[in-house]
Amino acid sequence: MTGRPASPTQRLRTLLAGDDVVHLPGVYDAVTARLAVRAGAQAACLSGAVASAVGLGLPDLGFVHGSQIADRARQVVPSLGGVPLLADADTGYGNALQARRTVLDYAAAGIAGLHLEDQVSPKRCGHMSGKAVVDVVEAASRVRAVVEAGSDLVVVARTDALSVEGIDSVVERARAFVEVGADAVFVEGAGLAELARVRDALGDGVPFLANRSEAGGAVSDGPSDADYAALGVRLVIHPVSAMLAAAAAVGDVYSTIMRDGHAGSTPRMGWDELTDLVGLGDQLSLEQRYAEAVSAR
Repeated sequence: MTGRPASPTQRLRTLLAGDDVVHLPGVYDAVTARLAVRAGAQAACLSGAVASAVGLGLPDLGFVHGSQIADRARQVVPSLGGVPLLADADTGYGNALQARRTVLDYAAAGIAGLHLEDQVSPKRCGHMSGKAVVDVVEAASRVRAVVEAGSDLVVVARTDALSVEGIDSVVERARAFVEVGADAVFVEGAGLAELARVRDALGDGVPFLANRSEAGGAVSDGPSDADYAALGVRLVIHPVSAMLAAAAAVGDVYSTIMRDGHAGSTPRMGWDELTDLVGLGDQLSLEQRYAEAVSAR
């Protein structure tokens, strides 16, 4: 007798405990989710900055709430087909109590894991100036509340203290996060040297998440997977790449339509390919099956 398949959360934990570096593309709707699966993604991520841009048309300055990210996850998760989704939980949207509620909402939406940061509320994009962080006690209390909420989600504790208070503060916060049960640590803005310092302070066995976001500059000339793996990085997120590419493509199509009266030769997916991607064939087969079952009565 075969056992039940692993849940998305269990799959994400397995990836985090492995030896390989796993890349998580950013998704934000059912089509991008299906495309990520088709490309072979083992996990995907949902960014707060992307949710704010796509859902609200606003920058990453704390406008989006966790309930809105959970709502968007409900649109994404079914099309991932069991591929785990790691979602941005920003600051937890308040104190430890609000952070606890956030993780329960995320679990109900089918999210497999989250990353929670130590900025003040409202937060701002981690690559913007003017950031501020809460003290280490409050930051750790948020992480503890999420860990103890009973959701079983993977908890990645993020600190934005590097550019605000320096590496010593990062080390102190990372230690505190691990002590209260964080599954992994995410040091926003860290290079290899900073990651090495934190890894040496924490010791082997604590996995890290790294961020390869265009918001932080060029992404093609960064660390290699081997560099990351040597420092304990197991997950690398690419939160905004797909949205930026899609925005550029859509902008080109709209400009062409306005100029020429049609989309012309602008690169785009074929209609048949899209309908195949979203499962038209399966739906038509089901429709036929139900029709045949009724007519056979």
